[in-house]
Amino acid sequence: MKRTLTGRTLLCCMALLIALVGIAASVDADEKPALRIGMIGLDTSHCLAFTKILNNADDPKYIPGCKVVMVYPKGSPDIESSVSRVPKYTEDIRKMGVEVVDDLDAMIQQVDAVLLETNDGRPHLQQILPVLKAGKPCFIDKPIAGSLADCIAIFKLAEHYRTPVFSSSSLRFGTSTLAVRNGSIGDVTGCDTYSPCSLEATHPDLFWYGIHGVESLFTVMGPGVETVVRTQTKDFEQVTGVWSEGRIGTFRGLRAGKAGYGGTAFGAKGATAVGAYDGYAPLVVEIVKFFNSGVAPVSSAETIDIYAFMEAADESKRQGFLKVNVADVIERAQLEAAAKVSAIINP
Repeated sequence: MKRTLTGRTLLCCMALLIALVGIAASVDADEKPALRIGMIGLDTSHCLAFTKILNNADDPKYIPGCKVVMVYPKGSPDIESSVSRVPKYTEDIRKMGVEVVDDLDAMIQQVDAVLLETNDGRPHLQQILPVLKAGKPCFIDKPIAGSLADCIAIFKLAEHYRTPVFSSSSLRFGTSTLAVRNGSIGDVTGCDTYSPCSLEATHPDLFWYGIHGVESLFTVMGPGVETVVRTQTKDFEQVTGVWSEGRIGTFRGLRAGKAGYGGTAFGAKGATAVGAYDGYAPLVVEIVKFFNSGVAPVSSAETIDIYAFMEAADESKRQGFLKVNVADVIERAQLEAAAKVSAIINP
């Protein structure tokens, strides 16, 4: 006797098939191997902190999806903190199962993405070139470069080689700061932030450590700063920026007293605290998302504005602490960046 499947039976079979396919897809996703990450530089505590979060499944802050497998351990001979850290950090990262290599090009070919961690921003333009040419997504730790011109050049080259990059301080992803960015107090009318601000003679003053508080400021205010004026004493910095529509944002850099991270944002619905440091994990979460998607969580335009603000602060100092137009600072840097990019693409 020939049997036929009823409509109800067919529906049940189809539902079972769909469920099995879904389970298989889920298993495949769970078993997808972690991306292999290469690291350039080994002279900042971020190297060990990021590796621990990505590689140690027993760590309470562990973030799956990426694993640091190789490091090219460069430092800078004219920065004492860099020279002193590399030997110990090299020993420590080996204990975390990371291979230490001396051939940058070979490392890049063996990884899926790159963390550019050299604490010195000056060599970043040259260090990232082989990464961009290889088309490997790259996170560039602060400072993105040693000058605004190099910052702009990096983004122009990334666009030319169609390789995604982004740079950010971990302070950008603080919970309270992001809440304001996402509208918790309505339209932002102003913001004041503060952070430690140690100086390094090889870099523009705020690039070295003031970047943290400045990043919080721009996370709240967004791009579009128009003028900058700076006040400086031995132990303190005060940089005031005026944004479009007359909004005012300030950064206070601290080199005396009990330094910390914080600030106040002002909005249409009230004022609230911002700028707190919530650790490295929130930034690493964004880095993993970026490496998997190729979509940067911070636009190049906003990062350029951040570094223009800081370079304009130096220009204000050079001019006797007068007000500086940020557009003029960017225009000069763009010309310098264009020359650098041209020399690299058309040697």
